[in-house]
Amino acid sequence: MMTRWILASSSPRRIGLLQRAGIPVEVIPSDAVEWHDVGEDFRDLCEENARRKARDVAAHHQGAWVIGADTLVSLDGRPLGKPADLTEARAMLRELSGRVNHVCTGVCVISPDASELCFHELTEVEFQSLSDERIDQYMARVPTLDKAGGYAVQECGEMIIAEVRGDLDNVIGLPVSRLLQELRKIGVDF
Repeated sequence: MMTRWILASSSPRRIGLLQRAGIPVEVIPSDAVEWHDVGEDFRDLCEENARRKARDVAAHHQGAWVIGADTLVSLDGRPLGKPADLTEARAMLRELSGRVNHVCTGVCVISPDASELCFHELTEVEFQSLSDERIDQYMARVPTLDKAGGYAVQECGEMIIAEVRGDLDNVIGLPVSRLLQELRKIGVDF
């Protein structure tokens, strides 16, 4: 019987990263309600939201491997989710200007026997100093509302990012190398 892999997300970025790694993933978006307690550590938020997404989909697809993931940007320990509107996106980019933020992706994999493997990966992203004109140019090219922190390193990132320290795939939305490493530890290989 063929192993069934499900991604509990409809993120094209995550789908592409998994396909590039050779994981034949099926996409089933989760209906789980995300946890947004700003008083909690952003790493815990990411792992908990990844767990909620994976559990939601796994409950309806027993016998499959289910991958849930959640990405947040943190500035000074404060999580920055997806901006509600363009005004908030612009404010986030101004706040990130010239500073280092952390991108955290929580991952939860539920196996066919319902055991869970959860972890998170952190990457530092240093922003260039951004003028209002540069922010406007970036926002004209990149849809910022569906991105944690209002930015995407893979979409015109050279306009705003000075340096990425750590796993670039993590900033894009899924730390694939770490995922494969964790899966190998439990005997799964591709």
